[in-house]
Amino acid sequence: MVAKTSDVVPYDKSSQPAGLIARYENARRKAEMNSVLTIAEMKTLARRRVPKMFFDYADSGAWTEGTYRANEEDFARIKLRQRVLVDMTGRSLASEMVGEEVAMPVALAPTGLTGMQHADGEMLAAQAAEEFGVPFTLSTMSICSIEDVKSVTKKPFWFQLYVMKDREFVENLIGRAKAAGCSALVLTLDLQVLGQRHKDLRNGLSAPPKWTPKHVWQMATRPNWCVGMLGTQRRTFRNIAGHAKNVSDLSSLSAWTAEQFDPQLSWKDVEWIRERWDGKLILKGINDVEDAIAAAGSGADAIIVSNHGGRQLDGAASSISMLPKVVAAVGDRIEVHVDGGIRSGQDVLKAIALGAKGTYIGRPFLYGLGAGGKTGVARVLEIIRKELDITMALCGKRDIKTIDRSILLQD
Repeated sequence: MVAKTSDVVPYDKSSQPAGLIARYENARRKAEMNSVLTIAEMKTLARRRVPKMFFDYADSGAWTEGTYRANEEDFARIKLRQRVLVDMTGRSLASEMVGEEVAMPVALAPTGLTGMQHADGEMLAAQAAEEFGVPFTLSTMSICSIEDVKSVTKKPFWFQLYVMKDREFVENLIGRAKAAGCSALVLTLDLQVLGQRHKDLRNGLSAPPKWTPKHVWQMATRPNWCVGMLGTQRRTFRNIAGHAKNVSDLSSLSAWTAEQFDPQLSWKDVEWIRERWDGKLILKGINDVEDAIAAAGSGADAIIVSNHGGRQLDGAASSISMLPKVVAAVGDRIEVHVDGGIRSGQDVLKAIALGAKGTYIGRPFLYGLGAGGKTGVARVLEIIRKELDITMALCGKRDIKTIDRSILLQD
């Protein structure tokens, strides 16, 4: 007897043992991530799952790490006004950053070596951000390339650019970002000379990691991380490898990278970039009023008040302490954003109250990625969204666009 077409049951991979295991693992991971209530808890999980050299890279600051700590601590000093008996229904966190609609005024910051926190990390983080409705910014020093991220996303993402000595390479990077449909270019200004990060030096950080007994032990104690890395070919700086001149192997890549950051970077280079990029331009690394005034006249669309997460000039002022000064100086001329030290939705609200039109999270989403991949990043965004929404309500506000200094307790 010949079976009818309608009698044939389609092959369903999800019903096979491997598919069932994958479904179980996804459900288990989602349940675990949903049990995480704070960014601090996510950080603890990430520390247990990511090899020390890469966790430390994400979690370190320059020298004494004083500025890194100040970025967080200065947020805690800002107090909120509790309001009661006001209508808290119909709340909205929808906003805009450089003319783009966002679900909340939060973007994922550009972070180097993201793909070493979790296999294919930049691709997974970009997908999580896209699904949530916030911008993702890909770093020049990413593990996954511009093209890799483009292959797994549907909407435009942002690209962060370092200006290297090799201007032909830089021009090529800009062209690749255009070809990928990137809607904003984030130009980092504060890495002309690399700050000294003691943890990275002690760990002998590299991508891919070196095969020394210490590094092998760090990886061996993180078996799930190793399995993920064995399943991907993305284990080096793919925006550079195969694109920069005379870079053919790991040693030549390391040498090229070490000598390429340009200590002569100037405002003329910003003009050079502006001539070649006709999309939105955001200048990252402004932490001084004088520099903010210069940036406002540069033709850029926005600036990010930032000290590179405390990873460059140790002893510099925290980003949140400089934000109101920068807003007072140039807030009527250019859109002002801020990064550094944001660990909660309350921190986001405080930054918006002090005049920021957008905020960026780096370490929080890296903790989520290291702890739980794409699901972990999504959970971090949800934690921040919920904290932001509830705090806004308890301050007597219903729309993020109406937030100003009136929600802050003034001395």
